[in-house]
Amino acid sequence: MSTREGSLEAPTRHPLDWKNPEFYDSGKLFEEMERVFDICHGCRRCVSLCGSFPTLFDLVDESPTMEVDGVAKEAYWKVVDQCYLCDVCYMTKCPYVPPHPWNLDFPHLMLRAKAVKFASGKVPFKDKLLASTDGLGTLATIPVVTQFTNALNKSPAARSVMESTLGVDRTAWVPSYATTRFRSGVAPSAAHAVKDGERTPGKVAIFSTCYINYNEPGIGHDLTKILDHNAIPYVIAEKEACCGMPKLELGDLQAVAASKEKNIPALAKLAREGYAIVTPIPSCTLMFKQELPLMFPDDPDVRAVREAMFDPFEYLVARQKDGLLKTDFRTPLGKVSYHIPCHSRVQNVGQKTREALELVPGTTVNTVERCSGHSGTWGCKKEFHQMAMKIGKPVFRQMAEPQPDYISSDCQLGGRHIEQGMGDSKGKAELKHPITLLRMAYGLPD
Repeated sequence: MSTREGSLEAPTRHPLDWKNPEFYDSGKLFEEMERVFDICHGCRRCVSLCGSFPTLFDLVDESPTMEVDGVAKEAYWKVVDQCYLCDVCYMTKCPYVPPHPWNLDFPHLMLRAKAVKFASGKVPFKDKLLASTDGLGTLATIPVVTQFTNALNKSPAARSVMESTLGVDRTAWVPSYATTRFRSGVAPSAAHAVKDGERTPGKVAIFSTCYINYNEPGIGHDLTKILDHNAIPYVIAEKEACCGMPKLELGDLQAVAASKEKNIPALAKLAREGYAIVTPIPSCTLMFKQELPLMFPDDPDVRAVREAMFDPFEYLVARQKDGLLKTDFRTPLGKVSYHIPCHSRVQNVGQKTREALELVPGTTVNTVERCSGHSGTWGCKKEFHQMAMKIGKPVFRQMAEPQPDYISSDCQLGGRHIEQGMGDSKGKAELKHPITLLRMAYGLPD
């Protein structure tokens, strides 16, 4: 086997062999984990990224042999539990990712371990419930239930009960539910003429995502206002279920496949009709761009959706390069501290949100490119919340340093986590999603 250090080639990703029975063989899993952990132990350059690597290295250093062979296999799960599949180690740090002969894909090895754990029935009900975003959202947005749920989320006594029963840390920020879902309250598009550009289709299909639909629909409405202002006709995806990312992070790959069967046919139809498909939450975009194509590499519908899928600012900046984006901004934004979420970075499209915000006169952008530690439900759980806050500390500090007027992140969950972590250092800064900031810059009403 080659012992060369690193690779000069761009990282490539192998399809996920999740339908192979050997994928769920715990013996083969532990064999591969030992191989990969031994490489990681000899390298250690990912130690600052998350809790998985310090946990692994502590296990090795405290073992009788001070090597991976001295670590009990059952202790491997401590490493797995600290991984929230941000993918940053794969994309930015690891020198041994394919096409290197050592073929190291740490996040997908952790995903395999989570799938084995789920298939063996070892995932508790509370974790399954927290990952059921569609089910929780559907229930919680019934008007009477919405008021009750939001009141409970603000009650210290109720949060204490939630911590003991659902494992949600009583001090962690949790989202409120909107009284009206985005999909039921969205305004229809005006009848704009379709103007395709060299880089961009001239019409957009919006996949709203669970968070926008159930929790903060205003972000979705701001997106439609930006599209309308730029004379871009839009439609809302006819059928929509959770993208599957929360279930993927849990290792429930069958549930991911079930969501795929609900979403992909309608989205593939839109893709083939020439729509750009836009999702306002980076994790959802990444699900369609990367994870589903790796789970279903031979599915032409999945490929069609992947090729039509855009991050909102990836689309808007490409539209600007096509000479088709209006830049009649009326309101300067002042100082914006902007955080790039991990799942935006992994899309490998560059800093498109920063580029778009910097088009606004009278706006300076302080860009923070580091994991906030939130990662969906992981950072809310009692056993991980303090670690999530620890991981986020450098981000909290860097976001506060310029004393901004606004703090912002494409991942609104991450933005809320950052806002909480900044505490008093936030000063006068308001949290606004970048889509909302752009709507404000255009001077469009909320």
